[in-house]
Amino acid sequence: QVQLVESGGGLVQAGGSLRLSCAASGGTFRSYVWAWFRQAPGKEREFVATIRWIDSSTTYADSVKGRFTISRDNAENTVYLQMSSLKPEDTAVYYCAARPLMRNTYDYWGQGTQVTVSS
Repeated sequence: QVQLVESGGGLVQAGGSLRLSCAASGGTFRSYVWAWFRQAPGKEREFVATIRWIDSSTTYADSVKGRFTISRDNAENTVYLQMSSLKPEDTAVYYCAARPLMRNTYDYWGQGTQVTVSS
């Protein structure tokens, strides 16, 4: 069974950086798409970034483009989200998710990690 465990959240000042990690286990991931989502208090969950394991192609939400970078480490079965130039509006619980390449819905989710950006 696929399991995802996020880490790396915390409190940071505006303009600072954080790197989130998503460690995956229980499967083989070459045919998967990996994503980061976030949910701020009182708001719906929103897409942040995706990466295709097989070729590392990426997509980003406009709100984070140029500031966030998603990447993966084959050897460690880990996906990262490097966040820079953080803003208070980036404050949210960040979730890692995964789905097989040919599916449209994300089957696997982590427990989430809190990111708080102070002004």
